[in-house]
Amino acid sequence: MKDRPISDHASKGGKARAEHLTPEERSAIARQAVKARWERAGKLKPIMRATHGSPDHPLRIGELEIPCYVLEDGRRVLVQKGMMTGLGMSQGTASKGVPGDRLGKFIEGKSLSPFISKHLYDVITKPIVFRTPLGSVAYGYEATVLADLCDAVLAARKAKKLNYQQEHIAEQCEILVRGFARVGIIALVDEATGYQDDRARDALAKILESFVAKEIRKWVKTFPSDFYKEMFRLRGLPYGGKLKTPSYIGHLTNDLVYSRLAPGILDELKRKNPVDEHGRRKHKHHQWLTEEIGHPKLLQHLFAVTILMKAHDDWDTFHEKLDRTLPKYIPMPLFEQAGVSME
Repeated sequence: MKDRPISDHASKGGKARAEHLTPEERSAIARQAVKARWERAGKLKPIMRATHGSPDHPLRIGELEIPCYVLEDGRRVLVQKGMMTGLGMSQGTASKGVPGDRLGKFIEGKSLSPFISKHLYDVITKPIVFRTPLGSVAYGYEATVLADLCDAVLAARKAKKLNYQQEHIAEQCEILVRGFARVGIIALVDEATGYQDDRARDALAKILESFVAKEIRKWVKTFPSDFYKEMFRLRGLPYGGKLKTPSYIGHLTNDLVYSRLAPGILDELKRKNPVDEHGRRKHKHHQWLTEEIGHPKLLQHLFAVTILMKAHDDWDTFHEKLDRTLPKYIPMPLFEQAGVSME
């Protein structure tokens, strides 16, 4: 038998050792590899200079601020830490001198790595090292990398591979991608018509900011925890436990809230937000309420119902009092006045 190459023996030996490692040991080795890579990147000298950009003029997206620059070769870059913040990611456990290894760990995770192309992996694990106009050294990525990473995260979510701790990142990615698309078409029209020379400097940023702020509000928690805690208490249900029929809570919510919020509002919400073939709704009912009328009314109603529940020890007595103080409305076609968006 011919001797195998030394590299082949080493490879088999490495695989054999890896099979005997615990998950914790494998995770520690992976973290060390990521850290070493970032440390090597940290030792690189800036190879590019930014000609445009300033910390005082970041890309503003809602309440987020991502420092951005244009390099001397024309590449538009986003600063690494700002991009992570834009995705809703924490900075992780990066050591001093290790530039944002959290992003490297994120793309190497088992839930996302199958959706990361080799090109995207290479550019994320080898950030651009550049010098800002003020002379400081920064790490960044071409601006399009943010969109590419968002696409990968959304593909992983579509394949149901994300874990629950990553769902908020997917939500943020969806909002950003849709926002970028809207601003992109506006920018193309402005360029075609010549309006780009006349528009205000931050006009596109404000359009994006307005869109993202509106979209993020859809995910903001509206129903207070106390509302459900008191509902479960009065119904004798374990709060936080898994229910066999979660739709039961939806029926109770319709009874306590939407049927009493305004005339005809529950029927219209059911029409605009129907259940799918699995009996689930794509959106929360409250996401269809208008900001000017619907949401303020809802918050006021939730506060009153929650206080009333806290004042009682049994469901029947509470419900009788609720029917007297906040009775159900007789169905009437007054949807717009009730605060339901008709868009």
